Amino acid sequence: MSIEIKVPAMGESVTEATVARWFKKEGDAVTRDEPLLELETDKVTVEVPAPADGAIESIAVKAGDTVQVGTVLGAIAEGAKGTHAPVTSSNPDAVVAKPQEGPALKVPVTPPPAPAPAPLAPTPQVMPAARRVAEDAGIPAESVKGSGRDGRVTKGDVLAELEARARERSSAPVTQVSSGPRPKADREERVAMTRLRKTIALRLKESQNTAAQLTTFNEIDMSHVMALRTAYKDQFEKKHKVKLGFMGFFVKAVVSALKEIPSINAEIEGDDIVYKNYYDIGVAVSTDKGLVVPALRDADQLSLAGVEAGIADFGKRARDGKLKIEELQGGTFSITNGGTFGSLMSTPILNSPQSGILGMHKIQPRPVADGNNIVIRPMMYVALSYDHRIVDGKEAVTFLVKVKEAIEDPQRLLLEV
Repeated sequence: MSIEIKVPAMGESVTEATVARWFKKEGDAVTRDEPLLELETDKVTVEVPAPADGAIESIAVKAGDTVQVGTVLGAIAEGAKGTHAPVTSSNPDAVVAKPQEGPALKVPVTPPPAPAPAPLAPTPQVMPAARRVAEDAGIPAESVKGSGRDGRVTKGDVLAELEARARERSSAPVTQVSSGPRPKADREERVAMTRLRKTIALRLKESQNTAAQLTTFNEIDMSHVMALRTAYKDQFEKKHKVKLGFMGFFVKAVVSALKEIPSINAEIEGDDIVYKNYYDIGVAVSTDKGLVVPALRDADQLSLAGVEAGIADFGKRARDGKLKIEELQGGTFSITNGGTFGSLMSTPILNSPQSGILGMHKIQPRPVADGNNIVIRPMMYVALSYDHRIVDGKEAVTFLVKVKEAIEDPQRLLLEV
């Protein structure tokens, strides 16, 4: 029986995708729910699983093709064994002796068995996302040491291997210096933009063209929240099975400030202002293909541990390409942390149609005034970009001061004052 492989539904606003790559070829054996190919949409990459056990009967589209929801991608011959069936004979060189004709039957002398060969090391299982990154980088995925369950090679393992090789290349001595200009083709590389990168570029430019964007800055003394984290991070991780970071405190501080300045949690829709009485906080996550912003739903109802667990889960699934379409839609406010990459100050761009985004930055010891004394404190610059069409300057500054006060006195978050 032939079963069609179709492009699945991927959310209300997603109607088409690009075929990134096939993991199988025609004739390959497959098992139910095994990833067959990867589709790249405007928001995430999606793996299409096998609908049944069998073998790939046909492939109707190739990598790079644009397909619509419901398009037939190929077919599976249900129940077929495919070309990767296991070898049934443990000794392919074995010869079956035939009885000789005539009255006498000579029994051949069987030579002593050869010593058994040393067992081969098992080939590590490579996850599809890891294999894709390895192939793009031109290295064999099986050569990467796996850290996943049962030695599985994950995407993170491949990225770590590429980073290690890059460090080795950068530290290697230069043995030859070119005596003349190189051809232009050797100095440039032209690569087609991915669908995700094109969408990011389009949305950011649209945001700049539509909103009246303005940014206000402040700085936060991180001493108290760092002391609190140091005192309780081990107990926190032991009890909640998740690490205690700084993002959780900022999410709680942002929610508290949004409740006092509701215009920053609103958006413009035509000639109306839509005020949101819920708090879906988008948290920017960096992947090898670009920045994605999954939203923590009803963040005001989450505990600090719940916020940290949600952020950790987003980060892991974003790197493995496992985020769902609906998780990237409908946020009311966003937070981005350039400090993880060393940024000291920046002006984040609004995640349209939202009216505000908070930029966190690197924590750096700086001299500050404490009364009549100069002291060294761990300080962080923060930036709020906002849509001036809906948010007044006074509201933006007040919002940022509220966030600053909550982080500098984290007990206020617990007491909700």
